[in-house]
Amino acid sequence: MIFQKLLARNAMAGFLAVMCLAASGPVNAGWKPDGVITLQIGFGAGGSTDTMGRVLAKVIKDQTGWNIFAENKTGGGGVAMFTGIAKMPPRGKVIGLGVNMPVLVNLVRRGDELGFDLDSFEYLGTISKAELSLVASAEAPFDDLQGLIDHAKRAGGLPVAYGAPPQKLLMDVAARESGASFDMVTTKGGAETMKLILGGQVLAGFSSGEHLPHAEAGKMKVIASANAVRLSYAPDVGTFVEAGINAYVDPYYYLATTKGTDPEAVEEIAKVIDRALRSPEMVEIVGNTIRNKPLNLGPRGTKNMMVDGLANVGVLFAK
Repeated sequence: MIFQKLLARNAMAGFLAVMCLAASGPVNAGWKPDGVITLQIGFGAGGSTDTMGRVLAKVIKDQTGWNIFAENKTGGGGVAMFTGIAKMPPRGKVIGLGVNMPVLVNLVRRGDELGFDLDSFEYLGTISKAELSLVASAEAPFDDLQGLIDHAKRAGGLPVAYGAPPQKLLMDVAARESGASFDMVTTKGGAETMKLILGGQVLAGFSSGEHLPHAEAGKMKVIASANAVRLSYAPDVGTFVEAGINAYVDPYYYLATTKGTDPEAVEEIAKVIDRALRSPEMVEIVGNTIRNKPLNLGPRGTKNMMVDGLANVGVLFAK
């Protein structure tokens, strides 16, 4: 009799535990995608944005089991990609990875022609802040920005490769303020820019870290920092501002999706991105690719960065 009572009591306890679990839902249950998530990358294959984006997608898939894959969507330094995302249904199915500067410059210079504004997106976070440099072949007949300008004046022009509009605008300011002439050659990103420099088609170009293996091999050198401050990995190299050119850029790699996406989806995707950025894989790839650490501003911080950046870019690159 005692055994039967104990058995009945245990059975009832088990039943109540199951009912409690059923009422509360699965442990750690949150929003989950009901299909494939696409991480669109606004630059071409092989560059810094592409490299970090593909590792990010892999880490998210490994950590969550989500069906996520990366694809390149080039055009206008991410402008084409974000134009498409702004017009999509807000389902949280497509995330865009781009760089703030091309978007901000286009909003300042031709915002009335674009299919979006800063309020067209739900911001998810940032991967890191980029150090942008102007680099050249190790055999180039100049070693700094002033030397490049002097050479351009003597030669009547100098070919420079760029992968995003702000880089061209920076050289436009340099040309206007120095009197030099630059023949600007557009590329799909840093990887293609490096090929043109090494192949001799251009004498200089912009890099967000793609040049580092070539510099370590003695094939390239850094001419100037395009940021407001000197590069952490090249502290002896001056900035555009120090060379008398009153302009600079401060690029962030950021992620966003369509405005109006379910707040639960936005929150969960942002959490997943933040967790992935803390992984050893992302710490390593960000360090190797751009010589920096992951820096996630979060949804609110990313939105503030874009809003504040628009005001700053308006001063630097207004028509």
